[in-house]
Amino acid sequence: MSTSLKSSTIAAVSAGAVVTGLLAYAVYFDHRRRTDPDFRKALKRESKKQAKAAKEEAQLQSVQQKKLVRQAVDAASEEGFPTDAEEVEAYFMQEVARGEQLCQDGADAMDAALCFYRALKVYPQPRELITIYDKTVPKPVLDVLAEMIAVDSSIPIGKPTPAGSADGAEGETD
Repeated sequence: MSTSLKSSTIAAVSAGAVVTGLLAYAVYFDHRRRTDPDFRKALKRESKKQAKAAKEEAQLQSVQQKKLVRQAVDAASEEGFPTDAEEVEAYFMQEVARGEQLCQDGADAMDAALCFYRALKVYPQPRELITIYDKTVPKPVLDVLAEMIAVDSSIPIGKPTPAGSADGAEGETD
């Protein structure tokens, strides 16, 4: 029984020493940070260096994301899209269902956005579908889809002009 008491005492003393050491270091670090201008400058330089590295990493990821989006749009265009009315409807429904399933499964945003993009390409009124997507598609997927739409200039997303108006001014109220 005396050996278990000794080992538990040793463990408690060791833990206390570790906690005391960490607390002493925290107090020392805080004191040095408050009183040593060179230490503060070194901390600030290190902080700036880390922020710069994070910014460069984010820019690199953005460039890679744009490259992947371009490749996905090009691949979808190479595959082609159906032209027969029945095939278009079936293709649209299939791609929207796949996109929704991928969103629910928590799959890669790129894969889900590609499904929604394919559906958008065959939909007769893309502006209306984009409005629906805006309300129903999760934001990460919607962001990738927006990049895909920006890459593909063949999708007519401009503001429609009212019928019978050459300048688009008819029908507008302020």
